[in-house]
Amino acid sequence: MPVKQRLMNYAGEVESFLRGSLKGRCIPPGLLESMEYSLLAGGKRLRPVLCLCFARMLGAESKSVLGFAASFEFIHTYSLIHDDLPAMDDDDLRRGRPSNHKVFGEAMAILAGDGLLTEAFGLMAQSACGLPSDRVVRAIGVLAHAAGAAGMVGGQALDMAYTAKAGVSLEELREMQALKTGALITAACVCGAELAGAGDDQLLRARSYGQSLGAAFQIVDDVLDVVGDEKTLGKPVGSDEEQGKTTYPALIGVDRSMDLARRHVAQAVESLSPFEGEEAQFLRDLAQYMIDRVS
Repeated sequence: MPVKQRLMNYAGEVESFLRGSLKGRCIPPGLLESMEYSLLAGGKRLRPVLCLCFARMLGAESKSVLGFAASFEFIHTYSLIHDDLPAMDDDDLRRGRPSNHKVFGEAMAILAGDGLLTEAFGLMAQSACGLPSDRVVRAIGVLAHAAGAAGMVGGQALDMAYTAKAGVSLEELREMQALKTGALITAACVCGAELAGAGDDQLLRARSYGQSLGAAFQIVDDVLDVVGDEKTLGKPVGSDEEQGKTTYPALIGVDRSMDLARRHVAQAVESLSPFEGEEAQFLRDLAQYMIDRVS
């Protein structure tokens, strides 16, 4: 089965869970509508799928980690809502339809993002209660660090600081992308391993895979903003250059960017060398799929 179809199958588990995840939580109707508008707008569900696959690869059952995995999509969605705001990237289109603030207004979009972020941690605590508490606590700590000021939020701050700034180095770009995009992807892999009771070497390999996959994912996203099309991507193409964003193609060109992405993919695959089974093979194929998105 093609990797894209397998990704969709894994994502289907997450999608089913997400559709009922905010029901019965006494959220004001207007706020609930705004939160669900973005949360249920589709997407690859990459981060929760990574969490699920690492947990399953290391012996955990899907049902025991599904809620925790879904919390990654809450946090990812909140970040997209806020990134699209006029004060941030000022994008009008997300996942093929108007951005949250274009439909519900800026104030409600901010509150929807705030709500999703906070609800994510409630969901983690609630849904992982059947797992050993030490695993859950460690996993929550990993995710909180990755989503916060030393992770994704810090990366967005650097992105804003570097926008339209001359002289940003390749190392500065690498650091910014590792925080803004890579931190949450890496945390998904590590949390899945933590929840399954992974040993130290397995955790190191989960982290290595996530870091390499996250780097390849972002480089390819930068390239697709140059060579992709809006219909396929579901968001504006060329907006990085228009806004003066620092990207890999802007610094080293498309061809060298793709070479770098391929090296990261090879590193991700190597990280999985001790692992066997369906999930391990899917994770290897998923890493290669990052490159295949440019075609």
